[in-house]
Amino acid sequence: MVFLNRFKEKNIAIYGMGLTGQSSAKKLIAMGANVFCWDDDKKTRKRSRELKFKINKFWLEKKEFDNIILSPGIDIEKCSIKRFLKKNSKKILTDLDLFFEINKDVDTISITGTNGKSTTCKLVEKILKFANYSVITAGNIGKPILSLTNIKKNKILILEVSSYQLQYSKLFRSKHAAILNISPDHLERHKNIKNYTIVKSKIFSSQNN
Repeated sequence: MVFLNRFKEKNIAIYGMGLTGQSSAKKLIAMGANVFCWDDDKKTRKRSRELKFKINKFWLEKKEFDNIILSPGIDIEKCSIKRFLKKNSKKILTDLDLFFEINKDVDTISITGTNGKSTTCKLVEKILKFANYSVITAGNIGKPILSLTNIKKNKILILEVSSYQLQYSKLFRSKHAAILNISPDHLERHKNIKNYTIVKSKIFSSQNN
């Protein structure tokens, strides 16, 4: 794995300290970033402190943040620091973005859709393994992608990607991608089927020819 210096000594805020937030924090700390974390849930904050993460209300800090990592479950429109996040929207990244910055050379297959993502990921994994490829499956299907270690160039990574993960991503690009289907879902967050479709389509729009 190639570690970049882009995040070294940078001030990075992480909002949402579930498994995705924890894996993001660990990776950024390993890269030498100054990481500040918060979760609105009291029990999650306590668990994060026990894991030695720096927990504080970073949006009240009198400092500039280079990036803000937003966990997939966070809806900017409904969260407690909506004004801060909107003001700093250009700085927001996701774990998908951070993963791509670190692993640009990994052969990645990303699969999204309303239904059938996990099943399709497992089918693709089985086909490739039968053909003697070295395969890892991660993302929304199980392990957060940033918890993966020792990803080599000869590995094929299959990612199950949700609309929540894609919504605020800016940098992520998958070498191969599929949208299985789109039907009304998660509209409490995306508001309407048009917005939902646009978010899903980001899996294609960021690709190279």
